Amino acid sequence: MGTPSDSPPALDWSLGRYERIAEQFLPAARVLVESAAPGPGERVVDVGCGTGNAALLAAALGARVIGVDPASRLLEVAREDAAARGLDAEFAVGDAAELPLDDGSADLVVSVFGVIFAPDAAAAVAELARVTSPSGRVVLSAWIPSGAISQAARMAREAIREARCAPPPAPPFAWHEPGALAELFTPYGFGEPALARERLAFTGPSLEDYLQAELESHPIWAAGRAILEPSGRTEELRERTFEILEAANEDPDGFRITRCYVVATLQR
Repeated sequence: MGTPSDSPPALDWSLGRYERIAEQFLPAARVLVESAAPGPGERVVDVGCGTGNAALLAAALGARVIGVDPASRLLEVAREDAAARGLDAEFAVGDAAELPLDDGSADLVVSVFGVIFAPDAAAAVAELARVTSPSGRVVLSAWIPSGAISQAARMAREAIREARCAPPPAPPFAWHEPGALAELFTPYGFGEPALARERLAFTGPSLEDYLQAELESHPIWAAGRAILEPSGRTEELRERTFEILEAANEDPDGFRITRCYVVATLQR
């Protein structure tokens, strides 16, 4: 399973064009916010909010929302979107392991594929617990590490690691497993985690179109391009990624791969 501090170093999500990635994740944000059911006036914190998917959905329900993310560029996108839609939401620069919030200041903490990338899971959970009120709850989504898209992402990270001559990382923390979550959250007064399995489809007009958009937009590729291109490995990695996705493609007339994830609810 890997210990809480075994996660890989944090990725700079401001690289590339994360706005496109956020559009893909919007259906998952809707599922999570519907499950969390923030009420009018509830204090909601969105950790790793990115461009504000979940934060703005909660704000539209009348919650008092603060979105937190280390990428200031993405926060500016979220602010502009909130203003354009007439939604009352605040956004602040901050890290999952050091949230710029007072103790007990949130009735609900949400995170859509955000906190799961924290380099130190134990430190992140300690912060989530600190800002959650004595009767509050945490609702987060986490990928189940299986399937073609997960395999392609791991392969890209491994290629970047090898190009940098970095040592192999320890296995990441298992945010998708109830036992692992309970181990970190129950010492802070949370009950047993309740997990619901969900599915998110990644689609495109064709595999070529989808992959090209990923290469241009995804922060992993943006971070790795400068490292891999001098060694001539970019095209090799692209071809291997294409093969993995092609074998898993569910739509013979276009592109579609369904990835599984969980929504975990932890109640104090």
